[in-house]
Amino acid sequence: MIDLKSAVSETADFPETGILFRDLSPLLRHHFAQTLDALDALLSQDQWQLIDAVAGLDARGFVLGAALAARRRLGFVPIRKAGKLPPPVHQLSYKLEYGTATLEMHQGRGRVVLVDDVYATGGTLMAGAELCRQSGYDLQALLVLADLRLQGRPAHIAGLPVRSVFHYG
Repeated sequence: MIDLKSAVSETADFPETGILFRDLSPLLRHHFAQTLDALDALLSQDQWQLIDAVAGLDARGFVLGAALAARRRLGFVPIRKAGKLPPPVHQLSYKLEYGTATLEMHQGRGRVVLVDDVYATGGTLMAGAELCRQSGYDLQALLVLADLRLQGRPAHIAGLPVRSVFHYG
């Protein structure tokens, strides 16, 4: 088995001084299929049987979520940055580490798994989970590639643990 975490590169002081940026691009470039295998394995076959669609957060959650949905022969639900989906949409604004952002999603229903690339402070995942709920979806699981385990992040989001392929800290 490939050590996926070792394929992540690090850049100090990016995007600002004091931040260690972990770049997933080399991992996705060289080990994409294995990365999807690892994300898929975060849920049991029985759990996957209960899922109707995979929701992915803009932008890398799209890449991972859409590929995972295709692999599982499930639908894909995009959660986009503001202004990228035609109306009507549900919208939610939230705080980021470096400012604020707004996410949008179309109304729907069914049981979904929410996918993103990184779990840092939890802001984006919390917003995505709440937006799924507001839009009519029944959130079943939260999957991320990397958990940065930053101080102060919630242990659970929407009552669910955040499942990760690997973590730091």
